[in-house]
Amino acid sequence: MEIRRLTLREQLYCRRALSEVKHITLDPKGPGVVRIHLIPPRPSRKKEPFLLLLNGAQLIPLNTSWAILLSNFMDALAPWEGKEIPDDCWNAIRARAVVTTRRTYPLTPAKRLAADLRTMLDALIAIARGEEPGIPVGQLSLGEYAPYMSAPHRMDLMVSAMTKDGAWHCNQKCLHCYAAGQPLGETPELTTAQWKEILIRLREAKIPQVTFTGGEPTLRADLVELVSAAQWFVTRLNTNGRLLTPALCKALYEASLDSVQITLYSDDPAIHNALVGAEGFEDPIAGIHNAVAAGLNVSVNTPLCSRNADYAATLRLAHSLGVRYATCSGLIPAGGAETDGSKATRLSAEELESILKSGMDTARRLSMEVDFTSPGWLSEATLRKLGFTLIPSCGACLSNMAIAPDGAVVPCQSWLGGTTLGSILKDPWPTIWESDACRAIRDESAKMEQQCQLLPAKHPADCTKGGC
Repeated sequence: MEIRRLTLREQLYCRRALSEVKHITLDPKGPGVVRIHLIPPRPSRKKEPFLLLLNGAQLIPLNTSWAILLSNFMDALAPWEGKEIPDDCWNAIRARAVVTTRRTYPLTPAKRLAADLRTMLDALIAIARGEEPGIPVGQLSLGEYAPYMSAPHRMDLMVSAMTKDGAWHCNQKCLHCYAAGQPLGETPELTTAQWKEILIRLREAKIPQVTFTGGEPTLRADLVELVSAAQWFVTRLNTNGRLLTPALCKALYEASLDSVQITLYSDDPAIHNALVGAEGFEDPIAGIHNAVAAGLNVSVNTPLCSRNADYAATLRLAHSLGVRYATCSGLIPAGGAETDGSKATRLSAEELESILKSGMDTARRLSMEVDFTSPGWLSEATLRKLGFTLIPSCGACLSNMAIAPDGAVVPCQSWLGGTTLGSILKDPWPTIWESDACRAIRDESAKMEQQCQLLPAKHPADCTKGGC
């Protein structure tokens, strides 16, 4: 892409409104939520294009004029994020974006800008859905972009440890917990001040998104304070939902939490309770209800196994609670999921495909969005046949990384067996990112083989039940 010399108006706009990463979520009619990160060139690389990151996976280079047009659209859409937008309001949002863009390009007719915006949005939605865009688009893979990256796009913050003062420190004991029994999941927890310092360091590294997770992050009394301190970022919370009271949900909403993901194993209380190792099915159900009522952007996540094979019923329950976005996964082969009890419930590729087919048929009838998040469990061809548009791939040390409860940086949230890449509080970020260990893992992720690096060499699609 040719990078021309910017006009004075463009330079002023970029300094004012495009010096940092911007984010917005589109929810167009039809399948596929579209999450957009607009990433500016690095200050030391002025000749690089702007980059558009779609759904954490697809990268599209943009010239400055289209980046400014999209930026103005994102600003106009921001007040509506997470809300249903009537058709007449969509028109007003696009019109506002055109008006503000003409301040930078006063000689360009409004009709031309409106047409360009429509063309760009149609192309982005098509790409996010795995369809062919109506115009030529020079996409980059994450692997191709990897040499130019200086940080991942998301950092998972394990603010709550699995053990504390020598005792189990979670209000559940899930059969498939990948953090249970792992050295880096059971380290001492950092203080509020230390996590706030980490947020400062992550912002300096230009990492646009953070996820508060654990263990169980709602066990921390300072969770709302930490979410509030992270308002520069796109913020997510991963939780079992048991402690999501109306008061906590209201406080998280007011702290500008962008989304919350709640684990729901089954619509059947007995199955759910058995898999999470705790009674009280009504608590996470109430948590989902409270989060939706508070106006939070809510999704549910279901790790799939032989004991909760009726995924369609779980989706119907989530839909009845006001949830329209869900994720599901295979069992991550780490921590508690490596015990005999967990291994006995693993699904073969054929069983998993059958469960997902029923679930996707139900999701289409309910107008729900479902993503499968485990790279390597099923082939791309199988997932596309089932109707999935976002094909998962390993993002360790590439699109995502994690910070353990004691501040150790690890390749991803599931990679807690002992591989540390440094300390976020002690080591400069470039030293961590450019270390030999981090580079080696990133190079493997960049191959885009759609295979989790924690999986055994044998591809799960070739496995029969109990064979992996």
